[in-house]
Amino acid sequence: MQRELAALAFVATACAAPLFPVTAQAAEVEVVRAARLLDVATGKYVDRPQVVITDGRISAVGKAGDAVPAGATVVDLPDATLLPGLIDMHVHLDSVAEIGGYNGLQYSDAFWSVVQTANAKRTLEAGFTTVRNVGSENFDDVGLREAIDEGYVPGPRIVTATYAIGATGGHCDQTFFPPSMNQKSPYNVDSPDEGRKVVRTLKKYGAQVIKICATGGVFSHGDEPGQQQLTLAEMQAIVDEAHMAGLKVAAHAHGAAGIKDAIRAGVDTIEHASLVDDEGIKLAVQKGAYFSMDIYNTDYTQAEGARNGVLEDNLRKDRDIGEVQRENFRKALKAGVKMIYGTDAGVYPHGTNGKQFAVMVRYGATPLQAIQAATLTAAQALGRDKDVGQVAVGRYGDLIGVFGDPLEDITTLEEPVFVMKGGAVVVRP
Repeated sequence: MQRELAALAFVATACAAPLFPVTAQAAEVEVVRAARLLDVATGKYVDRPQVVITDGRISAVGKAGDAVPAGATVVDLPDATLLPGLIDMHVHLDSVAEIGGYNGLQYSDAFWSVVQTANAKRTLEAGFTTVRNVGSENFDDVGLREAIDEGYVPGPRIVTATYAIGATGGHCDQTFFPPSMNQKSPYNVDSPDEGRKVVRTLKKYGAQVIKICATGGVFSHGDEPGQQQLTLAEMQAIVDEAHMAGLKVAAHAHGAAGIKDAIRAGVDTIEHASLVDDEGIKLAVQKGAYFSMDIYNTDYTQAEGARNGVLEDNLRKDRDIGEVQRENFRKALKAGVKMIYGTDAGVYPHGTNGKQFAVMVRYGATPLQAIQAATLTAAQALGRDKDVGQVAVGRYGDLIGVFGDPLEDITTLEEPVFVMKGGAVVVRP
């Protein structure tokens, strides 16, 4: 019996052994060299940098002439300035700026889930390697995020909000239709308890950030941007539930009262902040809330909105708050409010996200402040500053290259000549 057991053990061991020697898979290594690299934390340039990316993350930041790992793919950009991949904190990838008003009703529901893939590609090629999609129907953004992460379609890293949460009849409800059509958002809330349940439901189906509509809006019907639409108690319940689940909260808020109650409720980022008053600015500084102020898109909507089918009432509201918002951006920035780069792309064409940099500089930001809003500060607001926002060891290999000096000419960021996401080249000169 012992001889038989020994024989069985030998056979089992032999069967478990591989027929061929097993070797570890070699790491994928890319090396990027350029004329200089902007350190977004200090505003200083590093001459002749050499960035090493191993398996999608930065493993070394040195100088040209340093040792190059064996088998590495080398990208030389002798005339380019390197920066971290850019971050847009407010996009709607399943929206199309050229289709406004009621024109969208001629398309099927599935149309928007398809065109978002093209919008994602344009956004990535424009140098925005990370975006926060703050409002999407049919969980389109979750599907897109999954497809990008699995490598089926190109696009930026997406932080998904799924549906925006609003009050019945408010900005995030369906407000363009008569009662006979019975159109409404499935995620309206009209009490604190309803707010808590919706947060749980959206997280269940893929929300990575919670978006609420605290006030009226520009491109909704039957309300005004300054009107508060969620109560303080409703916002507090939503924020409490989201934070308990580890999710941050973004609040669409144009009006002064809604902005202040959103900040009091503990909201992390205020979107638009168009009509903020001095008290609201002071609260934002005290509480550490970030402002995401989309101060470029009025240029596009006023020039092209009517042609795209946007209703005159919406264009009127856009005109009413456009310049006020820009001056309040100047005031809030000067007061020390933390600014993040959010464009509302979808209201204007995707892929032109970089046009807002110049407007930020025109209204008081230094070029470095504008760049930090789309890199370092945005990453902090996302809670992902260990992954994105800087060219530093441990971060993803997300890089862009531009010709020229962005600290002297911020418009160089509108058309990057090199884009890399996670070590994969997307755009090259």
